[in-house]
Amino acid sequence: MTAEGSLTLERGLALLQAVADAGDEAATISELADTIGASRAAVYRLLVPLGDRGLVRRDGNKVRLGVAVLRLAEQVVPQLREVARPVLRALAERTGATAHVSLAEGDQMEVVAVAEPSSTTVHVAYRVGTRHPVGAGAAGKALGLRQGGRGWAVSSGDVQRGVTGLAAPVRGVPGLRASVGVLALGPVKADTVGPQVVEAAAGLAAALR
Repeated sequence: MTAEGSLTLERGLALLQAVADAGDEAATISELADTIGASRAAVYRLLVPLGDRGLVRRDGNKVRLGVAVLRLAEQVVPQLREVARPVLRALAERTGATAHVSLAEGDQMEVVAVAEPSSTTVHVAYRVGTRHPVGAGAAGKALGLRQGGRGWAVSSGDVQRGVTGLAAPVRGVPGLRASVGVLALGPVKADTVGPQVVEAAAGLAAALR
């Protein structure tokens, strides 16, 4: 690929990211130009191939994501679930708690993979597809943690009464807002379980890169 072609690809990807970041509000051509540091004419040119592939759509002067992005996204979750399976299995057995990966979708967290421990007689049952607000539960709160501080978030009774959650963010995977967590009946020994969950989240991130 030529240097010019590489720059065009980079700008096209930056434009697609800018459209995605605008969310439901939808960005105007001028706003997109400012965001990616290009002229309005350049944005119009970049929108043509993206629109032809259904990745974006024009709504007057505003630009929104196209349905083709949904088709791409549909392939992400199965791959994420496959990669997460051994990580969650090991975490569940080590902690004796139900391990899960939750993915942020707008203001909601969705459980996309679960592993239950085999060594316990009683444990939390957590269904794939379960959704709850980002602000409720450790899985969502973990996404707001700053690097350099404590690596995990803890919640008690936020998602279900009597259940304690502990989760750590999956860092270093561009475009992915996800966390690895555990759920247990009653209290959790955070000083012991927390580092194990952080390690699992780092392992998942490494496997996804």
